[in-house]
Order: sequence, then C-alpha cells, then structure tokens
Amino acid sequence: MRKLVLLAVVGFLAQLVDGSLGMAYGVTTTTLLLAIGTNPAAASATVHLAEIGTTLFSGASHWRFGNVDWGVVAKIGIPGAVGALAGATFLASLDTGTAKPVMSGILLVLGLYVLVRFTVKGLRKDRLGQPLRKRFLGPLGLFAGFVDATGGGGWGPVGTPALLASGRIEPRKTIGSIDTSEFLVALAASLGFLFALGSQGIEWSWVLVLLVGGAIAAPIAAYIVRVVPPRVLGSLVGGLIVLTNARTLMGKDGFALDSTVKWVVYGLVWAAWIGAVAWSTKEHRRERAAEQAEGPHEDERERVGSPA
Repeated sequence: MRKLVLLAVVGFLAQLVDGSLGMAYGVTTTTLLLAIGTNPAAASATVHLAEIGTTLFSGASHWRFGNVDWGVVAKIGIPGAVGALAGATFLASLDTGTAKPVMSGILLVLGLYVLVRFTVKGLRKDRLGQPLRKRFLGPLGLFAGFVDATGGGGWGPVGTPALLASGRIEPRKTIGSIDTSEFLVALAASLGFLFALGSQGIEWSWVLVLLVGGAIAAPIAAYIVRVVPPRVLGSLVGGLIVLTNARTLMGKDGFALDSTVKWVVYGLVWAAWIGAVAWSTKEHRRERAAEQAEGPHEDERERVGSPA
C-alpha cells in the first residue's frame, strides 16, 4: 500500500513538472521504476500505459487554457507515434541485462541535456510567430518517439527544447502542443509493448495510481505554466534525473564501480546540480528584473509620443 501511495505522489509530481515544463513525466517515473527493480521493458510499458490517460487529461487542460497549436500537434505527433512503435519493438527484443544499462544511459543523457539546456540557455523568444515546417517537425517527431519508447521517456526532453530552440512558437504553446501530441506517442508505444510482451511484468495497479496522480496534476500544471519559471524547474529536474541514473550505471547493473569512485562522482554531481540551480535562479531573477525595468521605459516612450 505504501508503494502505491508513493507511486501516486510520484505520478502527481511528475505530471506537475511535465505539464509546466513540457517534459520529464516519463523520464522521472521510469527512473523510479528502474530504481525499485522493475524490468526495463515493463517499466516503459507501465509508464506509457499510464501516459495514455495523463496526456489525455493534460492535452484537454492545455486546450482549455489556449496552450495548444493543433497544426504542430498533427505534424509532430503522427511521426512520433511511428517512432514510438518502432522503439517499443526494439526495447522488447533486448534481454533485461542489456536493456537496463541501455535505458539508464539514455535517461542519463536526457537528464544532462535538460540540465544543461535550461541552466545555460534558458528560453529563446526572438523568432516567435514564424512558421514551423513539416520537414523539421516530421523527423523530430520520429526521433523523439523512438527515444521515448526505448528510454521510457524522451518525448518532452527531445521535442520541447527543439521547439523552444527554434524560437518560432511561444513557450506555453510549445509545452501544451508537446503534451497534447504525446497522447499519440503513448498510445503507439503501449500497443507496441503489448504486442511484443503481452501483459508480462506490467503491474496494472501501478498504471492506475500513476494515472490518477497525473490526472489530478494535469489541470493544475496547465494553469501554472504561465507562472512557474521553466529555467529553474529544468535545472532541478535535470539534476535529479542525472543523479538517479548515475547511481544505476555505477551499481551492479552497470559498471560496478568501487565505492570510493562512486562517492567522488556523487560529490561532483551534487556540486554541479546545486551550482546549476543557483545559476538558473540568479539568471531568472536577472531576466525578470530586466523585463520589469523595460516596461516603464516603454510606457514612458508611449506617453512622450502621444498627443497632448
């Protein structure tokens, strides 16, 4: 019972982050399932089955708050579903001993990407309104869907930064469109796992509590997406993912490193994580102060230029 409550809380927090940041639900929940010894393919299948419900709730919530660009959803979501189906089939064909370090490695790379991306660059806003081309969205969706299924997460960490980096769609619509299109990815990945594995290793009670926790968080996340600073949140989540998967890779299921080496690595990761969060917080405050300072200047120019 305690484990189910913990999973519900994790599902809630993961969806709260995902709905606010456009990533990290699958990466966070899969990392936890791997940490408690779940078979990699079963872990990814469990998360994607839960995501069918959470992404449906999240998409509906983002649509209600005007955070969805349906053209982007179609152009990236359909190729994403194809990639997810292929990724699920690939992961299911690997034996457990090979799959766990492979998945942890993918999750570690994604965590590093999220950490570095949001700590160093923040969000780009100078190209807003320019159209996103299908030849960009199609391959992006195909790749992100494949990574999502094989890594138990990755649709957001790959898709969201790429759209944000383009600077052609505002952040809230990037997050809403990625979350909404993820329904197609979760559905395709789940079908792929069920065809390849059946229901072997899937704990349906876990699916249910992850779904319930995520469903409760979805409308809250869609509302606060305008308020939460993505830069700081990205650094927090990225560091957590790196730390957890580094632990797996250094343990018996990975490289089985000496305890002294492990503690040195832990120390470096913690130091980098704390430094990243501190830097992101500082930069967020600086950017916010600059925006607030710019406002009065614009108002003053309008008053000077207006007729008496």
